[in-house]
Amino acid sequence: MRVLVLGSAAGGGFPQWNCRCPICCLAWAGDPRVTARTQSSLAVSADGKAWLLFNASPDLRQQIMSTPALQPKGEARSTPIAGVFLTNGDVDHIGGLLSLREQQPFTLYGSQTTLSLIAKGSIFGVLDPRVVKQIPVGIDQIIGPQAGLTLRPFAVPGKVPLFLEGETVEIAETETTVGLEIAAGGKRLVYIPGCADLNAGLVASLSGADLLFFDGTTFTDDEMVRLGLSPKTAARMGHLAIDGPRGSLER
Repeated sequence: MRVLVLGSAAGGGFPQWNCRCPICCLAWAGDPRVTARTQSSLAVSADGKAWLLFNASPDLRQQIMSTPALQPKGEARSTPIAGVFLTNGDVDHIGGLLSLREQQPFTLYGSQTTLSLIAKGSIFGVLDPRVVKQIPVGIDQIIGPQAGLTLRPFAVPGKVPLFLEGETVEIAETETTVGLEIAAGGKRLVYIPGCADLNAGLVASLSGADLLFFDGTTFTDDEMVRLGLSPKTAARMGHLAIDGPRGSLER
């Protein structure tokens, strides 16, 4: 299994276009202690030729520009990107789909909830259904999108995308937000870019993974509040903080 980290930043990227927090200020100043990063996404392949993306970041074109393995080769119009699997409907996970609109065949995977969200968004009509096949994948359903590679989505605690929030926000373990178990060549990768909590069942399911990518949106639960950037805690945004007594680092 070959894995490329296309981006590892939270929504908005690093530095965020309108942010003057202490760390973003270092990036704007060109401080060598920090490195600019695009919004989170992975590319995985069993053969190094056909690639499956996990989420389509709004920075996707930039990520392709900096990743030779994903650049077109051969025919006048071609791509080694065979498919995209969406873990939820967040803007930073679906925005890059609009960069894949040029009548290029690929397969779009996700839960029925997430694909229904795409279907309801008229702007995503640019993904011509005659060339972009959509395949809903149920919780714990194992699929083989390419030879030698299997995927299994599993529910993780999360919430609806920001643009669908109402007056109250419910954190639930449904197909709204999923993690992915990816297996090939006897190795097992787990990808969880968004997660609101680590319960005992989820912790147990991570046991034995050869590689884990896990939500690292904030270091502390209240950092956005303390910096005066937002009234929302990490938990309110649907993310588990890294630090703290129930943080992901301790778990």
